Amino acid sequence: MNSPFLYSDTNKRYHTLDYFYKHKFHSKVFKVSLNAGFSCPNIDGTVGSGGCIYCSPLGSGEYAGKKEDSLLVQFENVKKMMLQKWPNSKYIGYFQAHTNTYAPLPILKEKYESILNLPNVVGLSIATRPDAISEECLNYLEELSQKTYLVVELGLQTIHEKTSQLINRCHSLECFENMVSKLRNRNIDVVVHIINGLPYETEEMMIETAKYLNTLDIQGVKIHMLSILKNTKLATIYQEKQFPTLSREQYIEITCKQLEYLRPEIVIHRLTGDPKIEDLIEPNWLIKKVTILNDIDKYLVNNNTYQGKKVRKKES
Repeated sequence: MNSPFLYSDTNKRYHTLDYFYKHKFHSKVFKVSLNAGFSCPNIDGTVGSGGCIYCSPLGSGEYAGKKEDSLLVQFENVKKMMLQKWPNSKYIGYFQAHTNTYAPLPILKEKYESILNLPNVVGLSIATRPDAISEECLNYLEELSQKTYLVVELGLQTIHEKTSQLINRCHSLECFENMVSKLRNRNIDVVVHIINGLPYETEEMMIETAKYLNTLDIQGVKIHMLSILKNTKLATIYQEKQFPTLSREQYIEITCKQLEYLRPEIVIHRLTGDPKIEDLIEPNWLIKKVTILNDIDKYLVNNNTYQGKKVRKKES
């Protein structure tokens, strides 16, 4: 039975990335996670040191390739694996680990274009920080977006300043807003990352973050659950004082409520985190990603709700 949700041809009640890719490219498309060996201005002392407290030494690139391998080797390794499942696919190069606009422009050009020149690559997705894109880089990204499908993924995590200071983000909400505007003025698609379950945030605070995103001209959202990983500052804090973490049921309910406040056309790129089991301290329920997604579907059906429901009510 098809969903009542507009952007769905399955049982989904939110705008999935798979649906978006299928209708845009008329093909199965998958993202190839890459580690280009970049650093981060929040690690090297430019804006801060130590990085965000939840960030592992891999810079949120647990499923990216090994930085010791060339980008072409990384790409081919993932491609071989995925072709076994989807033999006629197209690809998007996903520059995932650390801050992927944080390098001199000639280096960025060389790395991005080495992937774009590969067969069946239809675009790039570049994960970065809102304080790490220079005007020179913006101009280049604008040129790039006119040649291929380009997405810039900006980490925000929360709109709440107290939490932002606690997790050591080292940029302001104003900085984030300004970068969204600059990218959209150049017609570059923007995807925003947020995290549920950050220390001491309430359900209301998390929903406020989603409501805020809905006021912006953005094209996609990634929602993560906070992962407490080994070898992070967050792990040290948690071991010293075990702050409350969300239960599986709480996470599902909060995430579904957030979806209600996001416009239907916003693409949901992710609805849960995907940590490696060997690195995860808490919450243990995160290792069952498929069942979490299934239960999100069930919650939406059982509560007769869907992405954008509260937005539509407000507009009417």
